[in-house]
Amino acid sequence: MKEFSMLAACLKTEQKKLKHSHLWLVFATIPLLPTVLGGANYLNNQSLLREGWYSLWTQHSLFYACFFYGPLIAIYCSYIWRVEHLNYNWNSLMTMPAPERDIFLAKLLMTLRCTVILQLFVGLLFVLSGKLVGLPGVPPFEILLWLLRGSLGGMIAAALQLVLSMMIRSFAVPIALALLGSVAGFLLSSKGWGLFWPYSLMMVGMNANKSTDVLSSPVGFAAALCVFLLLFTSIGICYLKYKDVHA
Repeated sequence: MKEFSMLAACLKTEQKKLKHSHLWLVFATIPLLPTVLGGANYLNNQSLLREGWYSLWTQHSLFYACFFYGPLIAIYCSYIWRVEHLNYNWNSLMTMPAPERDIFLAKLLMTLRCTVILQLFVGLLFVLSGKLVGLPGVPPFEILLWLLRGSLGGMIAAALQLVLSMMIRSFAVPIALALLGSVAGFLLSSKGWGLFWPYSLMMVGMNANKSTDVLSSPVGFAAALCVFLLLFTSIGICYLKYKDVHA
């Protein structure tokens, strides 16, 4: 019980740090870009894209998952660690009466919450874009499942980005690494190696650029999620345990 109360306290602390930030503006505007690009690409290729909502999804998810999703997660992770890197906040963090495990997990849970909200917002934009391009009815239920499944893949990217942003004081460098990792993830997932690269898991989960579900092995996807989550979380907690205060 004490462990959960300490984690809850760390979560409240993280929420206070983000209370006056303008991150919501970034997450409200940047997803508009892949929505517009995907919709325009669909309209310009209707002679080839004949599967309605599924075809629009291939275009929408192509731009979003490959170029925007990872960097958006990275922006959030860089911001919540930037607070600790400024002034002597790192020293305050290291002297907090809270286990390093709870400090890292609180940041990860906050990032997961942000990722789920982002995915739901992207789903709403997808529905609106479908109506604007003239698609009838509503999207198939599968697409909601792909969005939520992509949130799980995004959690792995978030765990890795938290580690990078913790170790790298620069705000921009981890974001650039997320973009490079996402592009590499697209190339690897197109070759069938998506389960072996952390940035590919969000694309595989979202069924990005595909109209039929390519996740033939849910067990393999779940195993990859568990392995990467355990790996990056362990690295992050160990780093916090052995990282000293700054002089």
